[in-house]
Amino acid sequence: MTPIDSVTARAANPTHPSRRYAIVGIASLIGTTIEWYDFFVYGTAAALVFNKIFFPAFDPITGTLAAFGTYAVGFFARPIGAIVFGHFGDKVGRKSMLLLTLIMMGTPTVLIGLVPTYEKIGYWAAVILVLMRLVQGLAIGGEYGGAVLMAVEHAPKGKKGFFGSLPQAGVAFGLVLSSLAMAAVAKLPQQTMLDWGWRVPFWASIALLSVGWFIRLKVAESPDFEKAKKRGEQVNAPVLHVVKHHKRELLTVAGARLAEVTWFYTVATFSLSYATQHLHIASSLILNAVIWGAAAALITIPIAGWLGDRSQHRFMFGLGCVGICIFAFVFFGLLGGSGSSSIYIAMLVALAGVYALLYGPEGNLFSAQFPAPVRYSGISLAVQTSGAIGGGLAPMIATWLVKAGNGSPIYLSWYLCVLGLIALLSVSLMRKDEA
Repeated sequence: MTPIDSVTARAANPTHPSRRYAIVGIASLIGTTIEWYDFFVYGTAAALVFNKIFFPAFDPITGTLAAFGTYAVGFFARPIGAIVFGHFGDKVGRKSMLLLTLIMMGTPTVLIGLVPTYEKIGYWAAVILVLMRLVQGLAIGGEYGGAVLMAVEHAPKGKKGFFGSLPQAGVAFGLVLSSLAMAAVAKLPQQTMLDWGWRVPFWASIALLSVGWFIRLKVAESPDFEKAKKRGEQVNAPVLHVVKHHKRELLTVAGARLAEVTWFYTVATFSLSYATQHLHIASSLILNAVIWGAAAALITIPIAGWLGDRSQHRFMFGLGCVGICIFAFVFFGLLGGSGSSSIYIAMLVALAGVYALLYGPEGNLFSAQFPAPVRYSGISLAVQTSGAIGGGLAPMIATWLVKAGNGSPIYLSWYLCVLGLIALLSVSLMRKDEA
């Protein structure tokens, strides 16, 4: 190649592959961090604050159920978002959908921070919360599939698991930031916290939204999408095509995801209300334990993805399923232990151990179940349908099961164990994921 040819080649492809991978990885991590911060800050506020300021007419447990009800609305909107964004993600492109979901996630978060309380506008406050959660649910329904596919489809062979774990790690990062924000305002006097303190973490989303938009603009479109488009492999109705031709893939991914998402929201959301109301643990202590568990998961989730590249992602996910079946009976005992150290151990094992084994490898594992022309629709529909059931109902089912057990979490532990066994069966029926 002559010097002129070399210059021409560099001009045609100015971004070195390693730099392109790094940009995509960072964008995936930061983008999902911001969107999940928005989603989690609501869940934390629902567990600690919303029952007092939006549903004060109810007793504490009923008020908590009502607050978690508004929280669940966002999950039930996810499958709709999966259908809509999956369709356009397979037809128009991954990148444009990710930019749109970012705006749809951040704007309602800021607006929630402005909603008047029950004392000022009555149940209209709850109506506004529900509407905002609907928009957020639609956004998250399209976010997961796009973020994971951008990371996996850009990644080099042999590293797809690691890169696919980066947007997954963004979930832990978002949980850390939202928990830090709520822990900071939780130190305020209680009345100050209820008056305006809880609103500050929601307003902070303005800055995060700006950063996320700037970073996602720099990411190129998915190469797998571009190839499918160039070859004319796109289908007219991707979601219908998936439902008709990929039933097994939908069911196995949904079955595996159901345990993972239920485990996460039981640990990260329900345990806050359980610890404060049933065990009388200070909210600051349980929030700090969640922060440390999620911070450790920031490291262990990519490690689980990396280990999956060197063994099998199905194997790593299966270990997480076994972890649920065992630790579901230990977790709540540790929460009720005699000292704060047992609470920290519970969160570290639950989030940085069990959850990381499930969540780290699933980006590439789930993506590999569907062909590129319908991959956005396939992974989004399977993941978000199970997410609506597992995540949306997890806090309410957990609250009901503990109430049925007269304050004991034994029924809840068995429920989690059964879901772990279903996930283990589901992952055993999946096709081998790509290296």
